[in-house]
Amino acid sequence: MKQLAVRELAAHCADMPATVLLDVREPWEVERAALQLPHVATRHIPLVHIPERLAELDPSQPIVCFCHHGMRSLQVVAFLERQGFEAAYNLAGGIDAWSLQVDPGVPRY
Repeated sequence: MKQLAVRELAAHCADMPATVLLDVREPWEVERAALQLPHVATRHIPLVHIPERLAELDPSQPIVCFCHHGMRSLQVVAFLERQGFEAAYNLAGGIDAWSLQVDPGVPRY
């Protein structure tokens, strides 16, 4: 399974215009803290809805999945890989690691 560190994502986001940042958290979590990167499209599909909304994702496009700490997104990446998504990555540490290591302006919860 492919992992991406938050600092790696921050350093390379300008070079990743075709990448989708897939937020698999619950709606209340997205309201509390959001991760928006320049040049990177963000999609929100909660973990429980991934199977039914799989057709909304392009298997030829790189996808970086994230959640609060990286556990739910790890499950999503494993699922996507089983569905043939070759460029699916887990954001190690999730949005919490992003808040701690990259952007303290993103609220922690």
